[in-house]
Amino acid sequence: MNTKDQGVEWPTLILLAATYTLWALATSLIYHNFPALAILLTALAIAQYSSLQHEILHGHPFRSPRLNEALAFPALNLTVPFQRFRDTHLAHHHDPILTDPYDDPESNYCDPQVWATLPAPVKALMRLNNTLLGRVTIGPVLGNILWLKNEAIQLWANARGTRRAWALHVAGLALVALWLSATAMPWWAYLAAAYLGHAILKIRTFLEHRAHEAARARTVIVEDRGPLALLFLNNNLHVVHHMHPSVPWYRLPETYAANRDHYLRRNEGYVYRNYLEVILRYFLRTKDPVPHPLMPATASNQHTVQIGSEAIT
Repeated sequence: MNTKDQGVEWPTLILLAATYTLWALATSLIYHNFPALAILLTALAIAQYSSLQHEILHGHPFRSPRLNEALAFPALNLTVPFQRFRDTHLAHHHDPILTDPYDDPESNYCDPQVWATLPAPVKALMRLNNTLLGRVTIGPVLGNILWLKNEAIQLWANARGTRRAWALHVAGLALVALWLSATAMPWWAYLAAAYLGHAILKIRTFLEHRAHEAARARTVIVEDRGPLALLFLNNNLHVVHHMHPSVPWYRLPETYAANRDHYLRRNEGYVYRNYLEVILRYFLRTKDPVPHPLMPATASNQHTVQIGSEAIT
């Protein structure tokens, strides 16, 4: 039965309630007794919440966009306004632009001409960020610096919707600050949890897309069914999500299983068995070059390094 016919997708709503509950308990009662465990649990709650925000921006669990947005109002992940995440991510869903350093807001590639102008230390940092170890250690700070720099430019230019999105985000941050002021967890511990939460999400986004001549072959399948699949709300089956963005997270595995060969033909076998395979293969190795391998290394009039919201979500 399609739960959407009932006007609400209960698995999503229940998981969101459980996530808020875990976050509240970890930042209060659990931190009072077990601080290290509380930081870890808060990080897991923040990562799960970010995955749920992704689900919400795609029209779940309610039919009403306003009700959905209200569910994502508290700014648990600190640096990503929900409306900005929504706008940049929906732009990313135009598959013909996937991985383009300028047009895809979630690309981790760089224009080769820009790459040639970067100082050696910056190149070294970005190469490290293209290993899984680098992505989960320096990736959160690098991604946030680039994201916030771009957002500052958008705010200064008064880009459509940006100031409203940040105003709502500040209100959501105020809720988090008010809660933390009344609970056991100090800000330094919450910042550590937020950093760890971003780092966990990097495991998913690390290889979601690759440079490929065919747009349909740029999106990955990771056939993982373990705890990380739940934490990522089955977005490891990423080509299925890109083909059917309105399908809720709990329907993605059955959608994939019903037509597995079709999806693997479509993305030309860009598949991994599980996240253990990803970790073993790329923990210390780069998956891709930083400069986009399909872009010509010729002069460009756009001399900025473009890394979008993928870097932080």
